[in-house]
Amino acid sequence: MVARVGLIIPSSNRMVEQEMVRFFPADVVPHVTRLRMTGANRKTIGDLLPEVEAAAAALADAKCDVIVFHCTANSMSEGADGETRLLEALIRAGAPRAATTSTAIISALQALRAVSISLVTPYSHTVTEHETHFLEERGFRVPYAKGWALAGSDAYCATMPSIWFERMVAAQCDADAYFLSCANVQGIGIIDEVERQLGRPMITSNQAVIFDSLRQIGWRGEKAPPGRVFQTLA
Repeated sequence: MVARVGLIIPSSNRMVEQEMVRFFPADVVPHVTRLRMTGANRKTIGDLLPEVEAAAAALADAKCDVIVFHCTANSMSEGADGETRLLEALIRAGAPRAATTSTAIISALQALRAVSISLVTPYSHTVTEHETHFLEERGFRVPYAKGWALAGSDAYCATMPSIWFERMVAAQCDADAYFLSCANVQGIGIIDEVERQLGRPMITSNQAVIFDSLRQIGWRGEKAPPGRVFQTLA
């Protein structure tokens, strides 16, 4: 039986279709819709909610089993209150199950029983600091946090996986897990090698959303996506 995952992503994102969707299991079909919500189109969550609700309703029409608001920075931007408001909008629109990127990340870290997190982002120092604070509010320690201050979506997309691999290895510290933030970077393909090199689990925004979607629908299968986190579904 086929399950369906609906993803609401920023209009500027190019990595969800290019990188992420191919890592879903064959019996789980992703459906993607876009909103203008980043860069010059950035909005408060309050202003964004009507658009989120309309997009979620369209994905509910496609009989999606889980609907995810998938943008790391936006889902963390207004803390627990903003996260709750986004989830409530998805449910109001008819999502049988709902998540945001931030709730998926927390779900993955909790599944790994991680307490301390090494954080790497393509974002500015300010946005990276905000993400650090978000994780600390959720009870995690962040002994390492590095934002690479890349110049927007084009630079996020253009950065090769090998560069992110080097940056993740350079982030080695006393951490239980390593987190590469942002849904618009090429990171899933490096997870297995980073985990081998560092001896610790690694997650990315895109991988965490796959994980939490599969967890919510109760998926069990033999061919899981990359990453130790999927072993917790067994």
